[in-house]
Amino acid sequence: MANTSSRTLRLLSLLQTHRYWPGSELADRLGVSPRTLRRDIDRLRELGYPVEAQRGVDGGYQLAAGASLPPLVVDDDEAVALTVGLQTAAQNSADGLAESSVRALAKVTQVMPARLRRRVDALREMTVPAVWPGTSAPRIDPGVLTAIALACRDGERIRFAYTDAGGRGSAREVEPLRLVPLGRQWYLVAYDLTRHDWRSFRVDRLSEPRGTGARFRPRELPAADAAEFVRNALGALPRPYEVEVVVELPAAVVRDRIGRWATVEEAGAEHCRIRMTTASLDWPALALGSLGAEFRVVGPPELRDQLREWAARFDRACARAGMS
Repeated sequence: MANTSSRTLRLLSLLQTHRYWPGSELADRLGVSPRTLRRDIDRLRELGYPVEAQRGVDGGYQLAAGASLPPLVVDDDEAVALTVGLQTAAQNSADGLAESSVRALAKVTQVMPARLRRRVDALREMTVPAVWPGTSAPRIDPGVLTAIALACRDGERIRFAYTDAGGRGSAREVEPLRLVPLGRQWYLVAYDLTRHDWRSFRVDRLSEPRGTGARFRPRELPAADAAEFVRNALGALPRPYEVEVVVELPAAVVRDRIGRWATVEEAGAEHCRIRMTTASLDWPALALGSLGAEFRVVGPPELRDQLREWAARFDRACARAGMS
């Protein structure tokens, strides 16, 4: 029975390449007679796999697209490639695909043997992703996303270390509800057992999530869904500034100096356009001053006011130095 089951899985793995297999070649691959192959094909059909057959001397088999997705069978190399691909998609894809990638990643990781997990970890650690300067999202360990996703699914309390926007660290124990990708960030919506209230946590500020083994019954969320809860929470924060400045320097020079924190666009041979999104105008002022070049502020008006204030303060400092 074990040999039969193993052979059926091997047959399914071959058919899932979606190439057409002549019957004789497929039987040779499996080491069985054509009659046994036909029985194995019938067994797959009973399980819901739509296997098409072509009769005759040159007859063969091919797996057709079905109305639903039956269980897939992948070999070791395919499992590693699938997991690494899902990890990349979870970090870098558009919102809808990223969320689906995390759910799939949680399922795949849970059933993956330890020997394959080691291969996945080694491949991820030895790979450096390439992104354009100024366009990268905060890096999030896919293992953190997976651990949180599993805790949300299983209704298990978790503990983790958290650093808030002011740089203050704390230890949290929560009842996790949902992961929400929004913009270029990931958020965990959870009931905070220390604060006794619902909270949204930025996942890039969260580390070392670990299950406590304690299960819980989900509480009622004070919003229609987790995504609305996060949007409402963000709406209460200070609105970020959209900074746009034209600098009299080549784009390559500016990218080299501050490209990690800004989007730099070509605006001619000796000019470039800088865009930043920031909650504070102190950093754009510092960055522009560090370039040592002329520039023009396109917006926002608040940045011009900030620069005038800094200029007046520097003038006063120089005047006081001359009087001493």
